[in-house]
Amino acid sequence: MTRLENPAVTDGTRFTQRIRRRYAQEISMLPPGLPDKTTLTELVHALRALGHDTGTALRITRQLTLERLAALDSTGQADVPQVTGVMTLLAELALDVAFIESYAALALQYGEPQGPSGEVAQLFVIGMGKLGARELNVSSDIDLIYVYDQDGDTAGDAIGRGRISNQEFFAKMVRSIYALVGDSTDHGFVFRVDLALRPNGNSGPPAVSLGALEEYFHVQGREWERFAWLKSRIVAPAAAIGSSTALQLRSIVVPFVFRRYLDYSVFDSLRVLHRQIRDHAAKRSAGRPERSNDVKLSRGGIREIEFTVQLLQVVRGGQFPDLRTRPTVSALQRLVQAGLMPAATAAGLAEAYVFLRQVEHRIQYLDDQQTHVLPTDTADLQWMAASLGLTDSSALLCELDRHRELVAQEFDALLGGNTQECKGCSGKSHAEVYDFDTTLDTLTGVFKERIAFWRSHPRVLALKEESRQRLARLVQRTALWLSEGRVTEDAAVRLADWMEPLLRRESYLAMLLERPQVHERLLRMLGAARWPARYLLKHPGVIDELADSRILDERFDLTGFEADLERRLQALQGSGEDDDENLLNLLRRAHHAEVFRTLARDVEGRLTVEQVADDLSALAQSVLGVTTRWCWRRLKSRHLETPRFGILAYGKLGGKELGYGSDLDIVFVYDDQDDNASEIYSALVRKLINWLTVKTGEGDLYEIDTALRPNGNSGLLVTSFDAFSNYQQQRGSNTAWTWEHQAITRARCVFGSPEFAARFDAVRHAVLCSHRDTPALRTEIHSMRDKVRSGHPVHPDNFDVKHSLGGMVDIEFAVQFLVLSAGHTHAELLDNVGNIALLQRAQAAGLLPSPVGDDAAQAYRELRQIQHKARLDEVPTQIPEDPTSPAQLAGLRLWKQVFGS
Repeated sequence: MTRLENPAVTDGTRFTQRIRRRYAQEISMLPPGLPDKTTLTELVHALRALGHDTGTALRITRQLTLERLAALDSTGQADVPQVTGVMTLLAELALDVAFIESYAALALQYGEPQGPSGEVAQLFVIGMGKLGARELNVSSDIDLIYVYDQDGDTAGDAIGRGRISNQEFFAKMVRSIYALVGDSTDHGFVFRVDLALRPNGNSGPPAVSLGALEEYFHVQGREWERFAWLKSRIVAPAAAIGSSTALQLRSIVVPFVFRRYLDYSVFDSLRVLHRQIRDHAAKRSAGRPERSNDVKLSRGGIREIEFTVQLLQVVRGGQFPDLRTRPTVSALQRLVQAGLMPAATAAGLAEAYVFLRQVEHRIQYLDDQQTHVLPTDTADLQWMAASLGLTDSSALLCELDRHRELVAQEFDALLGGNTQECKGCSGKSHAEVYDFDTTLDTLTGVFKERIAFWRSHPRVLALKEESRQRLARLVQRTALWLSEGRVTEDAAVRLADWMEPLLRRESYLAMLLERPQVHERLLRMLGAARWPARYLLKHPGVIDELADSRILDERFDLTGFEADLERRLQALQGSGEDDDENLLNLLRRAHHAEVFRTLARDVEGRLTVEQVADDLSALAQSVLGVTTRWCWRRLKSRHLETPRFGILAYGKLGGKELGYGSDLDIVFVYDDQDDNASEIYSALVRKLINWLTVKTGEGDLYEIDTALRPNGNSGLLVTSFDAFSNYQQQRGSNTAWTWEHQAITRARCVFGSPEFAARFDAVRHAVLCSHRDTPALRTEIHSMRDKVRSGHPVHPDNFDVKHSLGGMVDIEFAVQFLVLSAGHTHAELLDNVGNIALLQRAQAAGLLPSPVGDDAAQAYRELRQIQHKARLDEVPTQIPEDPTSPAQLAGLRLWKQVFGS
């Protein structure tokens, strides 16, 4: 038997039966199906036409709406989003109607409220919590805050009498709206109204100005209020939604809720808040065990799902605007997209949330009471089970336990275990007291010297007591791992060096304390090389990437990276925050995070040098592509949806051998016959270079070198494709030099349409296939190598892996000669596959005797590894000269084979 056929379900509850008896005539006025905003508005008008005043009309509308929702929900014809959506519409309608009527009556008596310049001042009703998120349950109260835009006085009546301050006027409006919506009458109430979330709580004024709200956030705003304001939005009057003042309010709220840097300090605040809620629930149920089964506040209840989601939103929402969504299920999906929660976990929490909300609604359908406690009456439990399609009350309780256990486990894992025994809370009754003197007794060596210095360090002394405790605990944990051999002293000292300049950013202390696995991975990275510490000092926010266990197992995903950036851009556009500065910072944060992920895999030995270069090169190509598209969309002079434009990469990016901090050798080319094409694409390139190189609060992206463009630094910044092609193929009086053809051996198109890329490949192919005077070519390249060597002198007793005889540059020049001299007869040398593969192909083609090519390829690989490690350690790339070094000997043999000396 389905729920629609089950009389135990369709007969309804005590509450719905009372509504049907009392409002039988009015029920007939509500058409079948779920009511929407239009239906609800028409119902209020119809009830008014029957002689009911506004308050009564709204109350009867509520009763009828609840009867309809109970019937549809319990028979499976309405889901949770539909039910909560209708309740939210009802609240918005009631507040809008009450607002309009209250304003009209008070304006008639006192005149309209005015600002300093005589303009009309506006009051806004802000919905918090479930109302703000459009998640109202069927017997929910509504948390409201009233904010007005300007101080001043009302205009008075027709002859100027009865003037009062705007604050008084709006306070009267608050009381009037409450009377229409919140007062209980013979027909009940529309919604219970709670104003306790306003600034200063119940001791604060009923309505507060925007200026006062902003000052309150700066001076008094508490951590738990950030969770409350997370879901805030203007809900009345309807005309104000989306207004300029609404955007102004948003600009005040967002920085308060979402901090610019990772914000793990909220963990302790949430622990305290959650403990208070648990304590309150325990006191309320003391001596009454039946009240302990609360689907909202008990262990594994709705509140723990909300806290789990909101905590991650507040911690990361400053860096990821797309996390700033209000509905819980939507936020879970976005947490998965941001890589902050496994998909399976999010799916389990979403399923639990929906089920718990269904149970919550059924509890409230019974008697229209604002309760979340399971009934103890067997008949009530049986009705609830049947309305959920379950066999009996035992099945209901079993399903409830399953979901709550999952929720509790995830919540405890996020907050570090049992909140009752939390050692991260600020109250000393819950935490052991730590101090540097005690910790110093366990230390030795340089690390002890560094920490001893902190006892009198001004930054340490300026910390709040709570933060000093965190710092001492981090030092003690590091000391313990040092004594156990889990980390090195170099790592511990570098951690101290890294932390010292960042002590005022107390959220980093909280993050390391909250995430021991991040703390340990960070120490391993710092112990492995010096450069990671420098990078982390410039971009400290990236350390949170270490919290993702997948960081070491995955490679850079170009498609996923670009899709994620576009998703974040859409989130910024949706909130009206897509200005240039936000986009520049968005690009930088995403880039820095990806570089750091690659760095983490690198120092942990998960990637080869070639794989590191591949990933860094793919990242650079992706950043160039995304930045170009975004710049083009924002270019005032653009004349096409898609630019007819390409970016050619040379050097390390062209050869996919990019390293950390490498600049980009790129050339800009357009293929557009528009009369103004040169000016348009010049403007694009200037904007693009600015976006890539300008330093913001988040740093920069890349240094750009355009010296390889036709005619070098004296040439145009962007060139037409025809001019580029003629220059490279020696057509006309202005043509490329041999060294420019050497460079094009490693060139590739990294941005442009497939057709554009194909045209460039054809030009490159033609250049490399050209017949050349081999002796003259050998002389020119040899001469160029001498010039390069003279600019990089090396001490006679040292071997520079790049510039010494037999080093990397010698091998690269030899490969370039082979490609330019033999490309017309050996097509296999034309592919841009890197020096190692080209050396092996040259040997296979008989251009090099065996094993000269293979040995040189292996030497080049080893020299790159030495160079890479030296740069990570920030030491010179020169090592003691060793005439018997296999790598150097292989490079010398290659050079002699190709150039004869």
